[in-house]
Amino acid sequence: MGQSRRPADRKAAPPLSVRTRNRAHPARREASILLAGFEPFHGERRNPSLEVARALDGEMIGTLRVSSLQLPVVYATAARRITRAIARIVPAAVLGLGQAAGRPAISLERVAINLADGPGRDNAGRRWTDKPVIAGGPDAYFARLPLRAILQALERRHIPASLSLSAGSFICNAVMYAALHQLRRRPTVPCGFIHLPYDTHQALRHPAQPSMPLELMIDAVRTAIAAIGRSANSSGQREI
Repeated sequence: MGQSRRPADRKAAPPLSVRTRNRAHPARREASILLAGFEPFHGERRNPSLEVARALDGEMIGTLRVSSLQLPVVYATAARRITRAIARIVPAAVLGLGQAAGRPAISLERVAINLADGPGRDNAGRRWTDKPVIAGGPDAYFARLPLRAILQALERRHIPASLSLSAGSFICNAVMYAALHQLRRRPTVPCGFIHLPYDTHQALRHPAQPSMPLELMIDAVRTAIAAIGRSANSSGQREI
């Protein structure tokens, strides 16, 4: 892909920022899930991951309150932003969302790898090749989400979905890897990543590519979050 162009409507809505948990009254803390979505990139005017994160921000889904975060499509900045958000709000779960052009279904990612080697430039105009996401980090991290339970819940709602082996090597993968690395000392905290297709507005520019209505993707992510909360509760996780 060529040089990224800044989308025309990226200032249409203010960036999402996480809500800080109340540390003064631990007994009153509300369990939260950090839900991260990306700004548009590679000339797009929308990114369904950000639209979904905005739509669900503040919603109580099962046992989890959604705290949404907007991420830039810039390697190091995106990784730093999600790790700082995790440290600041201490969420009970973390879920990243990203756009995957050409995929016809909701993709539940299994693995994040310690490799930044994207197909094009990021929104800062940089292209990373054969670099680690985190120098000295493990080669890979497995997702810590109840992927089968999420898949079954989506199938019950007749939402197209599948398991995906890897989050790739672009910025979505970098964010998933960085989040799992940040949570390496909190092994019971669910953490992972979901890729979304183009939404139907984008299909006007890409008529040959598969797409999905935004409302259906919102329902899919809401269903995934509910499954994450149920799984954590059934396993006796103390942090939810």
